[in-house]
Order: sequence, then structure tokens, then C-alpha cells
Amino acid sequence: MKKEKLLDANGHRKFGIRDKIAYAAGDLGCNMSFSLKNTVQTFWLVYMMLETGLLSILLLLVQIWDAVNDPMIGTLIDNDKRKYRMGKFKTYIFIGACGLLVGGAAVFLPFPGAPKVVKAILFVVGYIVWDAFYTIANVPYGSMLSVVTEDVGERAQLSTWRSIGSMIGNILPSTILPMLIWRKVTYDGSTDFLNNIEIPEGAEEAFRPENFHVNPVTGQAYAAGEEVLSPLTGKPLEVLLGDRVFWAALIMGIIGFLAFLLMIKTITIRVDENTVKTNESTGKFNIFHAFGKFMKNRPAVGATLAAMGMFLGMNAAATATTIMFATYFNMASLSGIVQMVGFLPMFLFMPFITKIVKKIGKKEASVIGTIVSLVGGVIMFIFPMIKDVNTSLIVYLLGLVIYGIGMGVYTCVSWAMMGDAIDYNEWKFGTREEGTVYSLHSFFRKLAQGVGPSLVLLIMGWLGYQAKYGTIGQSAATAHNMCWLVAGLYMFSAVLQFIGIAVIYNLDKKTLNQMNDELAARKAEASVTEE
Repeated sequence: MKKEKLLDANGHRKFGIRDKIAYAAGDLGCNMSFSLKNTVQTFWLVYMMLETGLLSILLLLVQIWDAVNDPMIGTLIDNDKRKYRMGKFKTYIFIGACGLLVGGAAVFLPFPGAPKVVKAILFVVGYIVWDAFYTIANVPYGSMLSVVTEDVGERAQLSTWRSIGSMIGNILPSTILPMLIWRKVTYDGSTDFLNNIEIPEGAEEAFRPENFHVNPVTGQAYAAGEEVLSPLTGKPLEVLLGDRVFWAALIMGIIGFLAFLLMIKTITIRVDENTVKTNESTGKFNIFHAFGKFMKNRPAVGATLAAMGMFLGMNAAATATTIMFATYFNMASLSGIVQMVGFLPMFLFMPFITKIVKKIGKKEASVIGTIVSLVGGVIMFIFPMIKDVNTSLIVYLLGLVIYGIGMGVYTCVSWAMMGDAIDYNEWKFGTREEGTVYSLHSFFRKLAQGVGPSLVLLIMGWLGYQAKYGTIGQSAATAHNMCWLVAGLYMFSAVLQFIGIAVIYNLDKKTLNQMNDELAARKAEASVTEE
């Protein structure tokens, strides 16, 4: 006998595991592309060898456009009243997913020998193409949480599953990609790995090709297959295989596209999409008016500052962390696995997040988490002081694990907190404005993604990193400076998150319940009036 579908009062399939898996698949699709952002800086710094100053300026310019682009797309979606066979949100997501099939690879065209001007053009054009399609897919995906269900608990579950999709989408490429694109230099009689770098000033004698046939530590000739050591640090050399990055990005685009298709085919929209739009009474959309209203929305501002802290710290630290693993720990190919170990504790909270939220509230649980992250940030400042590299790595991992434990709760509920912030907008101002609120949140988040890495690249240059030497020619002092930079960035991240959630975000459990009750009463009253 065929099993009957369970339907809700409006005739839709009841909310369930299909929706949660589908929504997770959507963020997996997004992060198959988004996780490449960390590789972009490393690719153009280490393989394409753009100067830190020039790359910093270019990265800031494209990220500012990226940030401006989000509210434009959000407004377009809000004001689009056309009828689509798949629905408005799904249609935009599908268009973005098609573009991301090749968009992610467009920014990794491997031409290290090209003139500096050509490299700059390739970077800007490739990044803009990639980012345009990512925005078209990501903005409606984020807004979709509010139209899949109106139930607060179910939204929290969607947020949790989004975090699962996000972490899987980040961890898989972040773990596997470094192993594919980094290679330790082993002796085969060739010194071709020196062709793409300039010789560090004052180290001309040490970097003569003939000297790379002899181990600088033992003074003995290298045996075939033996790891080649740096004449500056005495540590194994690693090189970035830039041509592989392009193909890896292309494969990730295909995986992301399939994940998006799974979401589009599986998830159910239960709230009328035509109600998701900008303020009807204001006529034309006014970005300054929307910005002013957004700044009055304390939950949106607090959640946005916390997200900016996460990106300013963690994402900005990504390039410095890669360089640190390549030059200080000499294990860039395994850096993804090490980072994954640090963030696995986030998964500890996922089975219990609904009970935690019901018992103490999203804000309250997240505040506790940020305090734990601050403790992890303090431990991070210890590892650069330890001279033994192996012990230093253990302490680094300890700080990263504690930081990850603190991040666990916030990561699981962060998107639900933004969903509550959208409801707060309706509660205080009478309009929902999902697309606009989310896109302005995304604007500031992406601004942090641009400003953070740009500033870090400048700081790396100030701390001694010179792109023209690649990872091979960096000094031991520069490698050690990367450790201090990474520690400082993680601590900065934890501090901003604490301020955003504990100080600014004002939807504690009691206030949230009051808001939800009043909104429910308004809807009930409006329904009676219509009848």
C-alpha cells in the first residue's frame, strides 16, 4: 500500500528531514566555491607572485565591489514579482549554480610568466565573474530560510543543518586541496623549482643551483628522493603546484552544482515568496533609508559584527596560516588536516543544539561560546614563544581546538540569529525585508572578507614576507613572524564576536519569546480582518 504524504494545514508537505538535508546541500554547494577564497590569496601570492602591496589593493577593490553587489542582488530579488516555474528563489539559485560550474576556476588561470599588468587584469576579471555568480546563488539561498518555514524551532534546525553543509563544504576542500596542490621538493637532480623565484638579497651564494645538490645541514650530497632543505632555514622546501589549482576548482564547481540541484529538487517552500520584498509603502528602494533602518536593527548589527569578526580573524588568517605551515612547520600539504582537527569540535554541538537553544537561548549559548573562544585565543599567543617546533605545533592545535569548541554553538545558530533579526525588523518597523536585511548583512560580511585579507597581506609584507622569493626564499625570522600574526588574528576574531553577540545583539531568550508572541498575534489579527 502506498504511503500517504503528510501535509500541513496549507497543503504543503510537512517540514522534515528532507528539507534539512536539502538546505545543508545548498550551503555545501555555496562552500564548494566559497572555500576557494582562502586559496585565491595563496595562489596569487605564492604561485603568480604578485607583490603583497599590489595584491592587497586588487583584493580590496574586488571585495568592495563584491560587498556592493550583494545589496543590488538582494533588492533585485525583493522587487522581482514575476512568476517562475521553480519559484523565484530557486530560479536565481539555479542561474548562479550554472555560472559557478566554471566561475570558480576563472580566477585560477595559471600564467605565472605573464607581465604584471596582465596578471592584474586576469585576477580582477576572473574574480568579478566568479563573485557575480556566487552572489546570485548565495543571496537568495540565505533568504530562503525564512520561506521554508515560519516555525522558530524549525528555522533553528535549518540553521544547524546549514552549518553542517557549510562545514562539510569547507572541510572537504580545505583538507584535501592542500595535499593536491602542495608538494615537498625531493631531490631528482633538477633545480627547476628555482626558476620562478628571485634570489633573496644577500643569499646569492646560498641559492646558486649547484648548492642544491648538497644537504646544507649534513654537508653530504642528496640521495635520490631525499627532501631538499632550505639553505636559509635548514628545513624542507615545499612548492605550490599552481596549475593543479585550476583543475581542482573546476571539479569543485561540478560538485557544487550537483549539491545545488539536490536542494532545488528536494526542498519545499511553504511561505508565499511574494511576501518577501522591500517596504511596499516606500515606493522606490532607497539604499540610504535601508542602511539607516538596518543600523537601528540591533540584532542584525550584532550578528553582522560577530560574522565580520569571524571573517576578519579566521579568513584573514588563512593566507598567513598557509605561509606559516609552509615556512615554519614545513607541512603545507598537511595544513588542511591540522586545521580540520582544530575545528572538528564544532560538530560536538550539532546533535544537541536544539535542546541547548530551548533551554538557555541562542544568544546566551553563543555568549558562553565566545568566552571559550577567547580562552583559545589566549593559548594561541603561547605557541610562538616555544622554540621546539613540534611542541609549538601541539600548543597551536590545543588553542585551535578550544577556539573551535567556542565557535561550535555560534556556528550552529548564526543563521537562525539572522532569521530572528529579520523578524525583529518586522516587529519594530512593520516590514520583513528578508532580501535587503540579509544582503546588507552580507555586504558587511564581504567587506570584512576584503578588508581583512588586504590588511593581512600588507602586515605580512611589513613582517618581512616578499612574494618574489616564494615560500622557498623566506627567512626564518619571517616564518616566525607569521606565527605571531596568526595568533593575533584569531584573538581579534574572538574579541569582535564577543562584542557583537554579548554586547550588541539584544534578542535574549525572554525578548525573543515576546517578539514571536506579538508577531503571531499580529498575523492572527490580520487573518481575522481579511476574513
